[in-house]
Amino acid sequence: MIAIIAPARLASTRFPEKLLHPIKGRPLILWVAQRLRSQAPNIPLFFAVDSDKLGSVLKAEGFETVMTRDDHASGTDRLAEANEKVGADVVINVQADEPLVTASQIQSLIDLIEADAKMGTLATPFQTRVDFLDPNQVKVVVSRSGEALYFSRSPIPHNRDDFDAFDDEWVIASPVYRHLGMYAYRADFLKTFCSLPVGRLESIERLEQLRALEQGYRIQVGITDEASIGVDTPADAERFEALLQDE
Repeated sequence: MIAIIAPARLASTRFPEKLLHPIKGRPLILWVAQRLRSQAPNIPLFFAVDSDKLGSVLKAEGFETVMTRDDHASGTDRLAEANEKVGADVVINVQADEPLVTASQIQSLIDLIEADAKMGTLATPFQTRVDFLDPNQVKVVVSRSGEALYFSRSPIPHNRDDFDAFDDEWVIASPVYRHLGMYAYRADFLKTFCSLPVGRLESIERLEQLRALEQGYRIQVGITDEASIGVDTPADAERFEALLQDE
């Protein structure tokens, strides 16, 4: 069975209780839930929550939730606990702050697993220097075979000879992508991942996917031209609300 499980944590350092932040009068998490329901209606959908506040909002709209501990080190750890109850063979992880996920992105994640990856994720080309230099926009460099080489909040690769060359044109043509907060796992690898100690690189960058790379595991990266807005800050919430008003 393939299932979508969205880890949903109430606490947020940069944006307190952001999943309950109202967007046009509705909590952000409901925009994400409704988007997932519309884009993947045939895939079972669950939210791994750590709070009755989140759970009650979702249940009132007919979405299934799994209560998890509130002390997990990462969303992936929360995902693994939830899947002990869900029992999926393949888990699609869409962050609960990704309100613009598309059907084709979800299918791309499934395709990575069906092509024999144990863990896959998505990335999209950068379009502006501003985004490339933003530490909230995670960068990933990818091998010729499509495997992640490294993820960072810093602008990578660094142009040693001419830092000022980082204009929009350079960014668009560069071998770096903006990481999207979507993953796919085989259930057995998900258990393995969560048995690994938190890595040094993960602790420094605050990026859980580095735990796998630091331990020598491969992450396959699918490239999508469909950009998304991960709501990490109040400014991101304003951008998403502005998009809705333009529709």
